[in-house]
Amino acid sequence: MARCIADQNIQRKTINGFAFPLGVYPVETMTPHAGYTTEFEAADTEDDEADWESWPDRYVYDIVVPINRLGALWDQLFALMPGRVFPILDFIGHDAYREVDPYMAYEPVGKERLTDALRRFRDFFFEDGMVGFGAVSDEPFLYLFVDEHKILTVRAEPDLRPQVEGVLKAFDLEAVDEPAGADAAAHEHRGVLLAPKERPDLLAAEEVVEELRERWRLLLNIDPESNVDDDGNDLGFTPWRCLVRCASEKNPEDRYAEILCVADCLRRAEELAMDGAMELLGEPGEWSDIIVVAVDRLTPQTLAEAVAAAGVRNRLQRKRLNTESTLSTRWLEPA
Repeated sequence: MARCIADQNIQRKTINGFAFPLGVYPVETMTPHAGYTTEFEAADTEDDEADWESWPDRYVYDIVVPINRLGALWDQLFALMPGRVFPILDFIGHDAYREVDPYMAYEPVGKERLTDALRRFRDFFFEDGMVGFGAVSDEPFLYLFVDEHKILTVRAEPDLRPQVEGVLKAFDLEAVDEPAGADAAAHEHRGVLLAPKERPDLLAAEEVVEELRERWRLLLNIDPESNVDDDGNDLGFTPWRCLVRCASEKNPEDRYAEILCVADCLRRAEELAMDGAMELLGEPGEWSDIIVVAVDRLTPQTLAEAVAAAGVRNRLQRKRLNTESTLSTRWLEPA
């Protein structure tokens, strides 16, 4: 099965015996400090629920460990979860106006789906500085999340406190005032996976995310009817680059279409992408499988680059960028 590995030419940073992930490391003088903090959070009110059911009273642990111990710690804490969980994925992707693509599952999946992915893509999850991952369960309530700094956050209902702290004790972790990982100082993030062009049998980060979205039933956790940046500013109409995976009765092998369009929200961009892919297929009445796998907003500069790569010769008119439109549709050649 497809997998990925970290580039072995990347040097790991270690300070005082504390090993940092290959993909996130301090760039100023600092002293790492393993350990954890504990805080109590009261149950959510109805105003806090949003799209999720309210969370109960819980204890919150923020845990820092050297990267060579994080995988084993995750495995022990994940074992406390029931058989079906809601996966979580954060990915620092390519959208020009959003730093992190937050994905969540709104239907539970079997734990084995996460275990399998963590085995196949372990370097991506535990070494790459562009991804965070986790899971949450309802009964008992338990939330585990390893962020892109590889700091592990646990939220556990009070009945689970002895078990969680028993795991931490087994790892010789103690409560401290200020644990210090890569995020405790100025630091850098980078992707670390070996490029598929060097090893065609390996997956790139974006391909891993594509598979996880399908296997973990992830949805992009943003409002599909709005178009705002990370500060909440309304952007109105923006250009989008959409990647669509297509298969059909006549062409059952997966191939990818790129759709450049202008839309005022995620939902309309996805609908324009689906329409553009259907037009490229040109097979009315035939069976087809069309899945939008990426939808990213572009700046004027990156739009110009994308349009040039697509071979669109017509000069873009300002009015075309201020109203809904499809700018380009094309099949992408296999890498």
